[in-house]
Amino acid sequence: MATRLIMLKADGSILIHSDGGSYKPLNWMTPPCTIRHLEPDAEQTAVGLAEVWEVSQTKTGDRLIISIAEVISDDTYEFGVDPGLVKDGVEAHLQELLAEHIETLGEGYSLVRREYMTAIGPVDILARDHVEKSVAVEIKRRGDIDGVEQLTRYLELMNRDPRLSPVQGIFAAQEIRPQARTLAEDRGIRCVVLDYDALRGMDDPESRLF
Repeated sequence: MATRLIMLKADGSILIHSDGGSYKPLNWMTPPCTIRHLEPDAEQTAVGLAEVWEVSQTKTGDRLIISIAEVISDDTYEFGVDPGLVKDGVEAHLQELLAEHIETLGEGYSLVRREYMTAIGPVDILARDHVEKSVAVEIKRRGDIDGVEQLTRYLELMNRDPRLSPVQGIFAAQEIRPQARTLAEDRGIRCVVLDYDALRGMDDPESRLF
């Protein structure tokens, strides 16, 4: 026996948590399930049990028995309609912000267009550098080797187009893994680490002490 948090959710699931182990429950039952509140028998009463819950999974027949000696707190909270999860700083946001602040890539850079379509998919940003050369920009939240490979394929295809060639590549991400940086630099692709808050105007890197 120990102090536990028993969570009954509106979808019919039940979870048992301890004050440790992060978000993972000690035990749980997924819906659809039914809960029967049983009166403890003489032996259970003798050891101090006040309630016994029998949780049954309708589809699998699995059972979870919860023995309760004392209820410390019994609270109900209405969450209302779930608005859904909206992630901040996803690749679409980074692309939009970088397009608005294309000079982040370097002085004299200009935007040609976002989502420049090629035969194998869209390049996140097509830009021109200070000497009007084409630049293909691939944007990721976390830059890994797969992203470098993706940009490499775009560059090989775009460099066959005489209207764009020569096309240089920039791999831009909030975080770039060392292996991805090594591969990119070996292929002549420049890596740029993006500061999401700075792009949104919420942070000024020049005002930092460190």
